[in-house]
Amino acid sequence: MAYGFDDDAETRRLLRSPPSEAALGWSALAAGGEVAGWEVLRGGASSAMYGLELADGRRLVLRCRVWEEDEPDPASGEAAALAAAGTSRVATPRLVAVDADGSRAGVPAVLMTRLAGRVVWDPRDTTRWLSRLAEVLPLIHQADTSVKGLGEFFVYGQREYLPPKWATVPKVWERAIEIFHGPILESDRCFVHRDFHPGNVLWHRRRITGVVDWESGCVGPPSIDISHCRANFLGYAPELAAEFTALAETALDREFHPWADIASLIGTLDGLRRNPPRDAGRIAIENAIATAVAELSN
Repeated sequence: MAYGFDDDAETRRLLRSPPSEAALGWSALAAGGEVAGWEVLRGGASSAMYGLELADGRRLVLRCRVWEEDEPDPASGEAAALAAAGTSRVATPRLVAVDADGSRAGVPAVLMTRLAGRVVWDPRDTTRWLSRLAEVLPLIHQADTSVKGLGEFFVYGQREYLPPKWATVPKVWERAIEIFHGPILESDRCFVHRDFHPGNVLWHRRRITGVVDWESGCVGPPSIDISHCRANFLGYAPELAAEFTALAETALDREFHPWADIASLIGTLDGLRRNPPRDAGRIAIENAIATAVAELSN
């Protein structure tokens, strides 16, 4: 699972709280129909997610911002990313409405259509599952980057830039942090999801039905989508990271750039210190950082 987000009791409470009357009222007005029911959707880390059912049978998703992270204008940014993603050949939610400043919904909010399918983390055929995930990336990267308001990639700042206490070679982490603060990889930019991992891909009967959670979508280096997915695998199933990377390189017909591992892993440094992965994950993450530092230092 993704690291790097606030995980205190108050944030968890807000993520599971019912939608406000203001948010429900705005959703009904924007959708042009009465909200007949709602449910809390799990998975949001910085936003409360709700599944809404309208009286006419339509099913929507409402995202309400819980706390501010690094995205400068998250609701407007997600609206632009959804528009760009909609030009790809990947099934994505369609934007219904956006309340960028929260003046109507009470907090910055995005209302969108709901896709069918479920998240899969434990497939029967792991290689096939990884292959299908990798094959989505070139479709995403071919999306139109001229959409108005679409943001540019930047690294996520951390509260502290200290190696985690479990680091065995702090100097390697310190060098990675220096690289993290250096130039952003500029070559071969395209539209990227920026938060691509299995938790944001929906399936039905072993087929992908869509990709969700586009709030971080932007124009950036294509390797960042590989590295973000790798970061998730390294944390909970390290053996999958190398296999996914090889499949993604084949699907994209390009080599993975090691800078992206540093951008993704150091970009979750606060979380890696606060919520360290298990021993195997710690070893895999540190090895990935060491490998990237070595390759970038040659």
